[in-house]
Amino acid sequence: KQWYQRRVRVAGVRLNSINPAIGTDADPEKFSLVHKEVVDSAYRIIELKGYTSWAIGLTVRTLCSAILSNSHRVYPLSACVKGLNGVQDDVYLSLPCLVTSVGISHVIPQQLDASEVSKLQTSAKQLKTVTDGIKW
Repeated sequence: KQWYQRRVRVAGVRLNSINPAIGTDADPEKFSLVHKEVVDSAYRIIELKGYTSWAIGLTVRTLCSAILSNSHRVYPLSACVKGLNGVQDDVYLSLPCLVTSVGISHVIPQQLDASEVSKLQTSAKQLKTVTDGIKW
């Protein structure tokens, strides 16, 4: 199995729980082709434009619009993970978040196996070590 057959989630839902054939030859949605197109598109955008700064501006606009319209949409955003999945440190990681008129209203809970929880905790500890080393 490809990594995305086990790991890809949309709004916290594993895609293989909806489509068990994802990424295989039997996949009616041909996710492996979509995955390749997405990866290749970043290089194509840089090749055509020479930069990607518009994406940052559009993302900010989208998030502001979601807050102002109280849209209740899910976006991958940096959120405090202290207390989630056994993380003890005050660090921020990118997780699916529900955005409402108050900003991030909720972090969408993830269904992680023991290996994924361990990796998340390791990432949080490494990030804490790096941020503690910054001279403010």
